[in-house]
Amino acid sequence: MTMPQTASYVDAIGHVPPGGTLIVTNVPWSEYEQLLSTLGEGYTARITYDRGRLEIMAPSSSHEMYKELLVGIGRLVAQEMGVDLESRGSTTFKVERFAQGAEPDTCFYVQHATSIIGKTMIDLETDPPPDVIVEVDVSHASINKLDFYASLGVPEVWRYDERRMCIYHLTAQGYVEALASRTFPPLTGNALTEFLERSKSAGQSAALRSVRDWLRQAMAQGSTQTDDR
Repeated sequence: MTMPQTASYVDAIGHVPPGGTLIVTNVPWSEYEQLLSTLGEGYTARITYDRGRLEIMAPSSSHEMYKELLVGIGRLVAQEMGVDLESRGSTTFKVERFAQGAEPDTCFYVQHATSIIGKTMIDLETDPPPDVIVEVDVSHASINKLDFYASLGVPEVWRYDERRMCIYHLTAQGYVEALASRTFPPLTGNALTEFLERSKSAGQSAALRSVRDWLRQAMAQGSTQTDDR
């Protein structure tokens, strides 16, 4: 990608309306990497690359609202469960041999949290992938990121489409929808959907209080059942 081409892409990204998507085809890997380098840190667009197809999405306000709540839920649940959590937000995960790259809406390291504490760069050649990737699919992206996340070995993906939350577990055959999270066992897709729905009318703080109360009750019931055995 020449510098004039880079500038035109960056200019085009700046004109994508919130919730809109820019798609470019026949883009070489080198141009994708040059674009990322030119944009640097801190850009808000989500950039996905899949074997020559470049998709750039400008998050809407509702998209970010759901994402921020899910970040809060992840942190709250980890704190209540007494487990470590390292969030790496919309880190760019890319693998040249797959000719694929993607930026989740957010991601959590839990089982592998200690492996990346203090790291400012994640290298998938030596570092583990996230334990949970979160995708808010309000704009209905055309590129299916699940195939890429499966190639990376991401064990769990949460996907919210503004109607329901689906939790996917990685199997030998790819991702399958599951009832509950393996990383945070009390959480189910239905429960997350209810908390997200509550946030739409009561707000994020009220939704997070609901998460905390629900989780403490669920953990207390689990402890009681364990004691009974």
